[in-house]
Amino acid sequence: MSGHNNAMRWEKVQHRGGSGGPGVRWGHTCNAIRGGKLLYVFGGYGKDQCQTNKVHVFDTVNMLWSEPIMKGIPPVPRDSHSCTTVGDNLFVFGGTDGRRPLNDLHILDTSTNTWILPSVRGDGPEPREGHSAALIGKRLFIFGGCGKSVNSEIYYDDLYILNTETFSWKRVVPSGTPPSKRVSHTCSSWKNKIIVIGGEDSNNYYLSDVHILDADTLVWCTLNTSGQLLPPRGGHTTVGFGKNLFVFGGFSDEQNLYDDVYMLDIESGAWMKVLAVGEGPSGRFSMAGESLDPQMGGVLVFIGGCNKNLEALDDIYLLHTGLFRELERDERRIEKLSLRKQLKLKCQEQSTFRRQNFYLNEYQTPMGKRTFQAKVTKSFTGGYTIETIIDGRPLRGVLFSNKPSFGSIGIDVSNRKVEIEKSMKTQLDDVKQTDNRNENDVVEAQLEVAASEMKNLAVSGDSMPVEASTISKPDMAPDVNAGNNVAANPSSSEADIHTQSVSTVVMDQNAPFH
Repeated sequence: MSGHNNAMRWEKVQHRGGSGGPGVRWGHTCNAIRGGKLLYVFGGYGKDQCQTNKVHVFDTVNMLWSEPIMKGIPPVPRDSHSCTTVGDNLFVFGGTDGRRPLNDLHILDTSTNTWILPSVRGDGPEPREGHSAALIGKRLFIFGGCGKSVNSEIYYDDLYILNTETFSWKRVVPSGTPPSKRVSHTCSSWKNKIIVIGGEDSNNYYLSDVHILDADTLVWCTLNTSGQLLPPRGGHTTVGFGKNLFVFGGFSDEQNLYDDVYMLDIESGAWMKVLAVGEGPSGRFSMAGESLDPQMGGVLVFIGGCNKNLEALDDIYLLHTGLFRELERDERRIEKLSLRKQLKLKCQEQSTFRRQNFYLNEYQTPMGKRTFQAKVTKSFTGGYTIETIIDGRPLRGVLFSNKPSFGSIGIDVSNRKVEIEKSMKTQLDDVKQTDNRNENDVVEAQLEVAASEMKNLAVSGDSMPVEASTISKPDMAPDVNAGNNVAANPSSSEADIHTQSVSTVVMDQNAPFH
């Protein structure tokens, strides 16, 4: 555990310009989309000494702020709301407009920057602020918070679930030991669990307890924790990263503000105080936090908040945790081969080529080359159709065999062009059915892409070089079977040989991708 401490460090973000950002703000939210490339900051109490409903976007790649032009009817200005990422949509619920608590639901479609006011039904939550929200599957869980009666505040310990597809609310009463009524706590999700941490109860006591809800059985339990225990607090923020929850900031009953970070291992229940190097944020509460993974692996971001003088802040800090997210078994990710696996694969390729009396050029991989994996989707006379992802772009293409044959040596350019066009047309026709493919019909091909000529593809002076044409397909997520290098139902022995041998392909990186 202590090894993690040594790897963690703070970094203050110096943005490079743009619209200037949201300015000083507390009680706002920030949500990462597109794999952590963009941060959407919404709402909060800001520089004009009032609530806002503006949206600001931070580009984490170029470190630039922008204020997009929004469409649709926006929510009323608010702070202390919840904002939950559901795909490309942000679900904003509740909060306060400064005079009264709210219980309206708004959806921000980040792909079009459009506000949507859905028609909801069912038994929804009472107006509230300082509540918490977390998503599991298509279910949005809302817990706790604070509302108002005529003469006093009302603290809640109730739990509501919103179906994010049908916009139907349902109040549920779980069994087990639920958390007490509270506000200014946090709620996180991990696998099928909801984790509630800390907050302020109806007697104005500050809490550090941890409660876990099994979202499948709807049973509450109290997590028995150990290690360097979290001091009681409210107004903190919690950012989840795999099985670890990072708690930053907040305030205590002595009205002291925290500038510390604690990490909770959900599986073991062990708390650890993080001793990150570098100058971190000052003590604060009501700030926003988020994970930038995978764009910035293992990096958490914290924006704004309120200091001990009740002044809003505008700074941004990154916490480099040095941790890496464990791949879930059901995540369809292209395997990053270790050096040992790469060496083993290379030996297998060379052995196969020697058996077929082919000469495989051995060379150092020069600068500008990259290795990626592709799936062979179909074989035809003299080649294959493939699909892959390069730099986040889904691509489909045609790959011609580099095995010399009587048919390929004598083929003329016009016939080759006709065959390419036919194959491309077949690929385009198959696009509509891509999502219905059997994911077991998968084969992996190891290809090298380089900024060099295609001369290494030529098996002999008389044979045609391998050609690769690409067709882009939006929203295509190819499946890869990292352990299977055999084509499913090969059409011929030649197709079987080449699919298993995983031909080395050199492609000009300067050639345009369509």
